[in-house]
Amino acid sequence: MKLKIHTQILIAIVLGLVTGIVLGEKAGELEIVGDLFIRLLKMIIVPLILASIVTGIISLGDTKKLGRIGLKTFLYYLTTTALAVILGLVLVNIIQPGKGVKLPTETTTDFSEREAPSIISILTDIIPENIFAAMAQSQVLSIIFFSILLGIAICSIGEKGKPLVNLFEAFNDVMLKITGWIMRLAPIGIFALMAHTIGTLGLSVLKPLAIYMITVVLGLLIHAVIVLPILLRIFGKYSPLKLIKDVFSAVTTAFSTASSAATLPITMECLQENTGVSKKITSFVLPLGATINMDGTALYEAVAAMFIAQVYGPAYGIHLGFSDQIIIVLTATLASIGAAAIPSAGLITLIIVLRAVNLPIEGIGMILAVDRILDMCRTAVNVWGDTCGTVIVAKLEQETLNN
Repeated sequence: MKLKIHTQILIAIVLGLVTGIVLGEKAGELEIVGDLFIRLLKMIIVPLILASIVTGIISLGDTKKLGRIGLKTFLYYLTTTALAVILGLVLVNIIQPGKGVKLPTETTTDFSEREAPSIISILTDIIPENIFAAMAQSQVLSIIFFSILLGIAICSIGEKGKPLVNLFEAFNDVMLKITGWIMRLAPIGIFALMAHTIGTLGLSVLKPLAIYMITVVLGLLIHAVIVLPILLRIFGKYSPLKLIKDVFSAVTTAFSTASSAATLPITMECLQENTGVSKKITSFVLPLGATINMDGTALYEAVAAMFIAQVYGPAYGIHLGFSDQIIIVLTATLASIGAAAIPSAGLITLIIVLRAVNLPIEGIGMILAVDRILDMCRTAVNVWGDTCGTVIVAKLEQETLNN
């Protein structure tokens, strides 16, 4: 019987761990296999961002028809995602899980120290002078900005844009197919990365890895138990305890499947039957949330990026200042727009964030061992955020709920 991809990845992580322990530094020779896998991921980032974001905007239809509900939903999702990223950055700067990790003196990672960009340069660089140059240089924020603009423009011209709609939908399907092929190789790439990491860094890396995991889970708990309930109480006038009882089956399903999309039917049923939110609201807000609302994933990406920066910092002079962390906030928030349409979304969008702040992508090899558990946790938070947002939008639309 063919094993599911998550099972294959778990087996690959265990085998990589054992191989790294047994072979020691000789396991470093497997680095080439991991590098090839990472190069494949790098290869698809730019076309994947363009295809997924444009298609996501197009799927919303005529932006004028979205009206009040669309505006309120967008504001809620973007605000909560940004808050989650900021929370993750605050925690990882305080706890510093990557501090003290010793990297080997010889490594192939190529990193050139650069000056941190100013806030003004961050804002101006979002708008590219030449979009093709931005794509060639993997300027992620510029690509995201152009993709959003292009998607809105295609929607705004109606029937005239139909050929482009068909083109980008087909392009997106093609990119997802290529991504699917690459992700079939994930167990091999992850095995090599894990064996190389343990073989060169030793088991000492497991301690900061545990602290990193605790940092992510702590951030997710604070966001889910404090931040979202406060917003729900203030703007939704709804009891957080009542809502968690109403949608408990949806949140637990999200935790077990690690898939917001797979949980969507259960989430819609829970909200319509238990809270009284209308089908009009749930049918718009929840599918949109499954597409663009990634609070847990965005928080995880922020912590992971800073963790990698802290690990590689002493060896390569990497220091992410305030302006770099602003880039993380913007990139993690905006990249969430197309994340759900991508298999293994957290891995792909994490690479996007790492590229945006010039961090070594090879660093993901250190965090793969605990990624499956964190994936389950962050997906549960994603779905919980979707339900809170749906209730808030319904209340702002003057709907009567089952308080």
